[in-house]
Amino acid sequence: MSSPAQPLAASLVQSVDWLAIAPPTLAAVVGLVVLVADLFVAEHRKALLGWTSVAGLVAATLMLLPLLDGDRSTFCLTGDATVCSYTADRFTLVIQFLVLGGALLTALLSVTALKDGRKELPEGEYWFLLLSSAAGAALLPASRDLATLIVALEVASLPAFALVGLKYGDRKSSEAALKFFLSSVTATAVSLMGISFVYASTGTLYLTQVADRIQNVDGQLHTLAQTGVVLTLVGFAFKTAAVPFHFWVPDTYVGAPLPIAAYLSVVGKAVGFSGLILVTVVALPSYADLWGPALAVLAALTMTVGNVGALRQQATRAYSAVRLLAWSSVGQAGYLLVPIAAAGYSGDAEKSIGSTVAYALMYGAVNLGAFAVAALVGRTKSLDRVADYRGLYASNPLSALLLAFFLLCLAGLPPGIIGLFAKVTVFAAAVDAGLGWLAVIMAVNVVIALFYYLQWTTLLFRAPEGEPQKHRVPAPLTAAIALTGVLGIVLSGAPQLVLRFTDTALF
Repeated sequence: MSSPAQPLAASLVQSVDWLAIAPPTLAAVVGLVVLVADLFVAEHRKALLGWTSVAGLVAATLMLLPLLDGDRSTFCLTGDATVCSYTADRFTLVIQFLVLGGALLTALLSVTALKDGRKELPEGEYWFLLLSSAAGAALLPASRDLATLIVALEVASLPAFALVGLKYGDRKSSEAALKFFLSSVTATAVSLMGISFVYASTGTLYLTQVADRIQNVDGQLHTLAQTGVVLTLVGFAFKTAAVPFHFWVPDTYVGAPLPIAAYLSVVGKAVGFSGLILVTVVALPSYADLWGPALAVLAALTMTVGNVGALRQQATRAYSAVRLLAWSSVGQAGYLLVPIAAAGYSGDAEKSIGSTVAYALMYGAVNLGAFAVAALVGRTKSLDRVADYRGLYASNPLSALLLAFFLLCLAGLPPGIIGLFAKVTVFAAAVDAGLGWLAVIMAVNVVIALFYYLQWTTLLFRAPEGEPQKHRVPAPLTAAIALTGVLGIVLSGAPQLVLRFTDTALF
């Protein structure tokens, strides 16, 4: 006589497609290799750990190429091959490219930062934490059940807390890590509570099954389901640094090592927004009348508060350059929220989400480039003030021109055509969805942002105070600045490549 547990056990047996899971798996394996190797590598050869990490991230990024042929799913239920925990579709690959590419550029910045840091940062632990976070971030867009989604979110977030507070004896770094930790743990707790309510209402964690079942929950469970949806959205709003859950961003960016601030500004956002897209558009499309208006209001608040905060930064204040980029990233998060909100109103959710993905790719490339130039200037100007960039053109013309280009891209002005293209795409998504009021607020915020981006840009070409100070650019930093510059220039010359790449990005 067979045990009643046997059919249940059989239904839980899942297939494994090793090629599909190769990108995050490779990043995780290299992280473990680096951690173990740190025990045996002599102190004067610790730089090998950094270059091993860079090579691992290059290999993980290249593993995306064999997956371009078609959608692949794995960890599927044997009784239903369409219900899977991991799916490598177009959306997944675009976000994984952004995540792994962002982690690779962060690694290039980190090689120089660790060398200049005079042993303030332990190298083995640093590289292990960075690769672990990148592996979790690459896993998240492929997650198609709520449990895997939360696990990926925490694997991406927990190492980031440690990276922010990793500087030995640095009080500012410790405070930043504590604020980041407390806000993120609160977000996770709220998300878990919401997900538990959704699971109690639907009896499943798989996103597609949740979408089907939550429309027909028992009347007694309707309030529980609604509460679960609200709490889940609030939790992910924390992760995306949407207002009013943004308070940790400026202090965290200032206290973190500069490469980690760059990492959080791009990869951290990719994690939060890809999770939010999966929860809203895939799992909860029937609740679009709830999350659509909520995200539209959050988008308006986030872009306004972020841009006003950036506008208030004083050029002579210590760390004002990083603070300006931090507040700017909050404002950019508002723009990224607009198409997701529009998906709640639009009949073509895929097109709206494609606008968010296109904007994220543009923002990732140019924002990492701006941080790369900030890392260069920070090698000789430890206070990292906006005023320190005065006359940069006289001492390093190419870096000044590239930073000006990156800032103009973020502002959406020529010759930063890719920035203008991305903003027009987001603006069109709002108008097409009937969110005219949100499009107007976005237009006003773009004008506000123009002021502080142009103010910083003009400072680069003013006459320097005193003798121009030459900046020696190490090879890894040169590579990071060059890669972001080439990517931004190529995409500005052919912005349609981004739209073509993201047009079929979702499912």
